[in-house]
Amino acid sequence: MEEEVALRLLEPGDAPYLLKWLTDPVVLEWYEGRDNPFTPEMVREHFYGEDDVSRCIILYRGEPVGYVQVYSFREGYAMDQFIGEPGCWGKHIGRRFIRQVLDYLAEKKNARAVYVDPHTDNERAIRCYEACGFQKTELLPQSELHEGTYRDCWLMRYTP
Repeated sequence: MEEEVALRLLEPGDAPYLLKWLTDPVVLEWYEGRDNPFTPEMVREHFYGEDDVSRCIILYRGEPVGYVQVYSFREGYAMDQFIGEPGCWGKHIGRRFIRQVLDYLAEKKNARAVYVDPHTDNERAIRCYEACGFQKTELLPQSELHEGTYRDCWLMRYTP
C-alpha cells in the first residue's frame, strides 16, 4: 500500500492543481482560509518564488492529490501540507506521505526535529500527526490569522 502514495518535486505544470485546490472552500477551511482563495498570480508568487523551501506534490495512485513543503525551522525542519482532493480524506494518505517525509529528513538530512503547527480545532490533522509520532509541545495562542480571526495553534514536534 505504501507505493500508492509518493512524492515528487513541484513542477511548473502543477500550478493548475494548486489553483484548483486553493480555490476550493472545503480545502480552504483548513488551509489559508475560505476568505483567501488564490488567484493564478498568488499561486505563482507563493509556490514558485526563489527561496529555501522544498516543495512537493503528493501523489496517490499516480495522481496529484496534495502538496507539502519543508523548510528550516529552529534546530530542525518544519512542514506544511494539505490533501487538496477532499475525496482522498480519511484514507490515511496523510499518514503515509508524512512518514515518507519524516524518514527522508531523518535519514538524508539528519534532522534533529520536525515541526508542524495545526490549528487546535483541526482534530483530523492532529490525529494524523500524533499517529506519525508528533507530540504537542507548545500552545501558540492566537498565532495565525485565519478567516478574520486569530486562531490558536499547537506546535507539535517529531524527534527521530
